[in-house]
Amino acid sequence: MHTGTISVQTENIFPIIKQFLYSDQEIFLRELISNAVDATSKLKVLASKGEFKNELGDLTIEIILDEAAKTLTIRDKGIGLTGEEAEKYLNQVAFSSAAEFLEKYKDEANIIGHFGLGFYSAFMVSARVEVKSLSWKEGATGVTWACNGDPTYTLEENDKSERGTDVILHISDDAAEFLEKSRIEKLLKTYCKFLPIPIQFGTNTVTNTEGEGDDKVETTEEVPNIINNPDPIWRKQPAELTDENYKEFYQELFPYSADPLFWIHLNIDYPFNLTGVLYFPKLGNSMEVQKNKIQLYSNQVYVTDNVKDIVPEFLTLLHGIIDSPDIPLNVSRSALQADSHVKKITGYITRKVADKLHDLFKKDRTEFEQKWKDIGVFIKYGILSDEKFREKADKFVLLKNTEDKFFTLEEYKEKIGETQKDKHDKLVCIYTNDPEGQHTALEAAIAKGYDVLHFDTLLDNHFLQHLEYAGQNFTFVRVDSETPDQLVQKDETAEAVLSEDDQKSVKEWFESVVQNKLAHVELKGMSPNDQPVYITRPEFMRRMKEMQMIQGSGLGDFPESYNVVVNANHPLIAEKILNVTDTEEREKLVSHLYDLARLNQGMLKGKELTAFINKSLSLI
Repeated sequence: MHTGTISVQTENIFPIIKQFLYSDQEIFLRELISNAVDATSKLKVLASKGEFKNELGDLTIEIILDEAAKTLTIRDKGIGLTGEEAEKYLNQVAFSSAAEFLEKYKDEANIIGHFGLGFYSAFMVSARVEVKSLSWKEGATGVTWACNGDPTYTLEENDKSERGTDVILHISDDAAEFLEKSRIEKLLKTYCKFLPIPIQFGTNTVTNTEGEGDDKVETTEEVPNIINNPDPIWRKQPAELTDENYKEFYQELFPYSADPLFWIHLNIDYPFNLTGVLYFPKLGNSMEVQKNKIQLYSNQVYVTDNVKDIVPEFLTLLHGIIDSPDIPLNVSRSALQADSHVKKITGYITRKVADKLHDLFKKDRTEFEQKWKDIGVFIKYGILSDEKFREKADKFVLLKNTEDKFFTLEEYKEKIGETQKDKHDKLVCIYTNDPEGQHTALEAAIAKGYDVLHFDTLLDNHFLQHLEYAGQNFTFVRVDSETPDQLVQKDETAEAVLSEDDQKSVKEWFESVVQNKLAHVELKGMSPNDQPVYITRPEFMRRMKEMQMIQGSGLGDFPESYNVVVNANHPLIAEKILNVTDTEEREKLVSHLYDLARLNQGMLKGKELTAFINKSLSLI
C-alpha cells in the first residue's frame, strides 16, 4: 500500500472547495456521473479507432445506494485508471495553494475538469471517498485510492476484475439526505435525464403474461431501471423526425402540457456548436407563468434553466432545450460567463426564431392568423425588447380589428390612409381594449365609417407607443378618448344650431352638476344622431395613469381628468333642455344626462349608482 499527501500547501483545500467552488451541494452527483460518462465515451472512441480491441459489452453506468452501509456508488465500465493515472489525476492538484488557485482562476471561463475539481465535489457530501478502478490497458492491475477529506490518501492494489471505475462515497452525517432513494431519483431526473450513456438506478419489477385462459401464466422479472434518454431528438437530424416525434419529446419535457404550436430545431457547428429544440407554447395572453422553461445542457449534461444570459428576454417565453459545449461556465457550472460566444449564440437564436415566424407567415397566413392569440404576445414582446428581432418582425406582426380581420402594418396604412388622418397627416389608428365597456363609443365610431383595432394584452400600451415612435406615421387613439368627429380631421364638421348665448347657458348648466374639478365641459356641433353627452378621456393622461397603475406607482390613484362633451345638436339639448323653464326640473335633466354618460363609462359606483337608479325610477 502506498500512502501520500495531495500536493497542496494548505490543509484547507476541502473547506475552500465547498465554500467557493461549489455553491450547491447536490451537484456532486452530476459531476461524478459526468466523469463516468467521459470515461465511457473515451473507451468508445478508443474502440472506434481500433486501439481497444476487446468487446465493449454493456456500458450502462450504475448508481448504487446502500442505506445500511451509508454509501452511494457511481460505477462505470469505461477506460478506468492505472495506479500511475490515479496518482496523477486524483492527487496532483496543480497549484501551490488553494487560495492562490482561486485568485488565479476565478475569472477563467473554461475551468470545468481542470485539476480534477469535478471529482473533488464528492467531498461535499462524503466523510470518505474510495475509488476502485481497473484500466482498459492490457496487463493492468486494479487499484484503490482512498481519502478521508484531508490532504492524506492511500493507494493500493486490489483484485478488481471488471474494467472501469467505482467511486464509493461514504456519506457524511450532515448529508444524510443523499441516502434517501427519492432524493437520488430526483437528482438523477434533474441532471442526468439526457446523458448519452444509459444510467441505471435500481431495478423495476415487470410482469410477463404467457398463454390464455386456464393456461395463462404470469411471471415477474427484474429489469434495469434506466432513468435517462441517451438519444434525445435534438441530437438527430430534422429529416429523421416526424411532427409526432417532436410532440412526444415535448411531453417528455413538460408532461400534461397542451401540444405546442410549432417548434424550431437548432443545429449549427460553425462558428460555434449549438443544437436544441425550442417550442412555441400556447401562451394566450399569459406571460409570467410560461417563463424559464428553457433548459441549458452542455454535451447532454444539464446545467441550468436560468438562460437569461444566453437567450434574449422575449425568447424566455419559449420552452425546450439548448445544448452547447461552447457556452462558457464557471467551475460549478451554475453561472454563465459573458463572452463573444454567448453574444453570437444569442444572435443566432434570435435570427432563427424570426426566420421561422416569417416562413410560417408566408407559407400559410390563415394558419398564422389562427395562432395569433398565442404568438401575438410573444412577437410584440420581441419587438419591444430586441432590436434585431424588431427589424425582421415588422414584416409579420399583425394588427387585428374588431371584425377579427388581420393586417400587416403596411396593409393597415393602406386601409385607413384615405379616411383616418389628423391635421398633421398622421394616420389615426382608433382602438378599443374593452369592446363591451366601450360599446357606445365603438358603435359610434363604426357608424362614422372608421375602422377600429382591438388590443387585448397588457403589452399593447407599450406596443402602440413603440409604433408611434418607430417612424410608422401612426398615432393611436382609444375609441373613448374623443368623440367620433374629433378622432380624425374631416372637411365637413357639423355646426352647432344653438346661438352663442344658448351655448353659454347649456355649458354653465352642465358645469354646475359636474363635481370633478378636473373635468372640462365643452360643447360640440355633432350629428343629431350622436349621443347627447359623451365622457372622453385625454389619450395621453389616460395612458400615463394606466401605465403607472401597472407599474404600481402612486399616479394610479391620481384623480381622474376627463372631458364632458355636450352634443349641441342633439334634440334633448337643442330643444328639450332649453325649453324647460323650471330650474329644478332642468337641473334634474342635465344631471341625468351627465350620469347616463358616466354610467356608459363605468364611472358610476356605490352610492352614486344607487342614487342614479332611484332617480331613474322616480323619473319613470
